[in-house]
Amino acid sequence: MPEATQILRLERSFDAQVQDVFNAWTDPAVLKRWWSGGPQWSTPVADVDAQPGGSYRLMMESESGERHTVVGQYRTVEPPTLLVYTWAWELDAGGTGPESTVTVAFEADGDATRVVIEHAGLPDEASRERHGVGWSTCLDQLTSLYAAAR
Repeated sequence: MPEATQILRLERSFDAQVQDVFNAWTDPAVLKRWWSGGPQWSTPVADVDAQPGGSYRLMMESESGERHTVVGQYRTVEPPTLLVYTWAWELDAGGTGPESTVTVAFEADGDATRVVIEHAGLPDEASRERHGVGWSTCLDQLTSLYAAAR
């Protein structure tokens, strides 16, 4: 099996305070409003225990009923500047797929917040590309959430 060396890096700025954006990653009620594959998707499950050693389980559901669920464990939780957690998709056949690691850094940028995501340990280039599309779509949803709040 090839070594998982693929790293995905994304940056995005949000028109919100650092603490609010950090909470968007750790508060189940807020996660349910943006963590999805598109505007017509939903997030029926957002179980979060955002503390070192705590676990999470997030499920997104398409308008046709297709579900995608990711699980992991928090390694580092430093409000409101840093989250590090493991990431593995639940498989339809049971169990989980390959584990990778997500690091999310939150930095004040005037009245906005700059977020840098590094998703490391992805198994191959195709996985990196799929995760890039998925993360970008989720971040678009978060951008829309803050735009609607203005």
